[in-house]
Amino acid sequence: MATPSWSISGRYFETCSCDFVCPCILTQMTARPTKGACTFAMTLHIERGSFGHVSLDGIPFIVLGMTPGPMSEGNWSIGLIVDERASDQQQEAITAIASGTAGGPMVPLAGLIGKFLGAERAPIAIDTDGVKWSVTTDGLVDMAAEGAMGDRSTQP
Repeated sequence: MATPSWSISGRYFETCSCDFVCPCILTQMTARPTKGACTFAMTLHIERGSFGHVSLDGIPFIVLGMTPGPMSEGNWSIGLIVDERASDQQQEAITAIASGTAGGPMVPLAGLIGKFLGAERAPIAIDTDGVKWSVTTDGLVDMAAEGAMGDRSTQP
């Protein structure tokens, strides 16, 4: 059976257990996490989206993961939390997208996953205020960050 065409757009939030700036960003995932292993959460609040004929509008989801060393070495353990408002069809579609089985940008990362821990539903709350944001879900996730703004007075 062919995978339905899909598209999603929205707001993306990410945090990890590394100190200050994640070294993976600057080294294409080859650096050792600052604490040896890395625990991360990647949230996408889908503002507009569809998977075939299934609307994904307004449904947030969180990919939770742990890597035992440098991300590029694989053996990731990941799980998925989909907002409780998602229907069974929406949860199946988001699971296919987030796992890379539906194609798209997650495909290169799918080979790094050693263990998929499953998907579950929970209420996801997202709060934004300028460059500050937070994502929480019933004791499972509590992530927040604030953007570090540069000094524009030195720019031409």
